[in-house]
Amino acid sequence: MTRASFALSALLLLVAASSAATAERVALFPFELINTSMEPTRPDETARLARMSPLAAERLAAAGYILVDTTPVAAELARAAPLKNCNGCELKLARQLGADFAALGWVQKVSNLILNINMQIRDVSTGRLVEVASVDIRGNTDESWERGIVYLLKRRILAP
Repeated sequence: MTRASFALSALLLLVAASSAATAERVALFPFELINTSMEPTRPDETARLARMSPLAAERLAAAGYILVDTTPVAAELARAAPLKNCNGCELKLARQLGADFAALGWVQKVSNLILNINMQIRDVSTGRLVEVASVDIRGNTDESWERGIVYLLKRRILAP
């Protein structure tokens, strides 16, 4: 190995180590359904909702965030639901988990035709809202929900 290639290898290792050391830890809490429609929540909507957090986690991880496991605070999450109305209790829970950021997501069902997908991210140390976005979707289908969450993350939350 030449001196120049050794120096380049050492530099690349240093950059990789420093970016891993500065990766931000996110507590992504499970998406919630806020049903303000006149219709009861259906099993297919509950199934779609269960897929939202894994899709969001996949996108956040691909963007370089470290997702922390929220299972240790599951009981507190159940008591505080819906998190969007708990006046910042997600910050305390995220802090307990060692996260830098707390991410909340919810789907509001206005009707079977009109829904919106929402996400907000707060800095755990300051409580400051660092990202917030919403996307309206038309149609209550697997495809519309998936397209909505992908668009929300790609074009709003993770947009450069």
